[in-house]
Amino acid sequence: MKILFIGDIMGRPGRKAVADLLPDFCAKESIDCVLANAENAAGGRGLTPPVAQELFKAGIHVLTLGNHTWDRSEIEPLLSDPRILRPANYPALLGGQGMGRYPVKGTDLVVIALMGRHNLAEIDSPFQVADKLLAGLPDGPARPVILVDMHAEATSEKQAMGWYLDGRVTAVLGTHTHVQTADERILPQGTAYLSDVGMTGPLNSIIGGDRDAALKRFLTGVPVRIDVAEGDTQFNACVLEIDDKTRRVTAIRRIYQTGSPTHDPTA
Repeated sequence: MKILFIGDIMGRPGRKAVADLLPDFCAKESIDCVLANAENAAGGRGLTPPVAQELFKAGIHVLTLGNHTWDRSEIEPLLSDPRILRPANYPALLGGQGMGRYPVKGTDLVVIALMGRHNLAEIDSPFQVADKLLAGLPDGPARPVILVDMHAEATSEKQAMGWYLDGRVTAVLGTHTHVQTADERILPQGTAYLSDVGMTGPLNSIIGGDRDAALKRFLTGVPVRIDVAEGDTQFNACVLEIDDKTRRVTAIRRIYQTGSPTHDPTA
């Protein structure tokens, strides 16, 4: 099984990069399932029904969200869609689900969305919530492929989750900071890990935002509206190759692509 996880899709430029690059990439790489973090997909903040449908039409199978889940009221009807996952450690009364189960190549793929708490919302512990969710899944030969999107600010919190779940899940992939990290590895007990998959969106930007506006905020300390930047785009993602029998990752590979052929940072 080959899974592609796309880093945070940022606004219209990110959606364009997905539409332009995803079909050929999936065909070339024989991708079986495509996941993406889409909490910034609508204008840089949140997700709306038209944008979700645009991403599904482009070939994405499952969308995960994060701290911007409820930035737009239009999200409400989407929370009942099993293909859309908000962080599982938000209160249940908010609706939606933080874990989904999907058939892929005759195997069950379980996707869990979690959110860190360092410099983010004071919600339930992602570690304790992970324990509860994993306790409800079958073990042994019936264990599904399990992928965790750890949406967090601090790399320390992401690394902590990687080590905490090592050997218990197939992969822990970080999102949120919009900068791809170079620490992909398979941990000692077999769990694939990457601190941040990166961002799919404007290339010449400050984490996806307009440079001039972002610089004004840094230079003055005054609140400034920062719109999604325009221009050239980047496509940040991660490919997981998984053994169908053992449910273990045999290879993890970062993808960074602009308008040129795919660049493998590990090559």
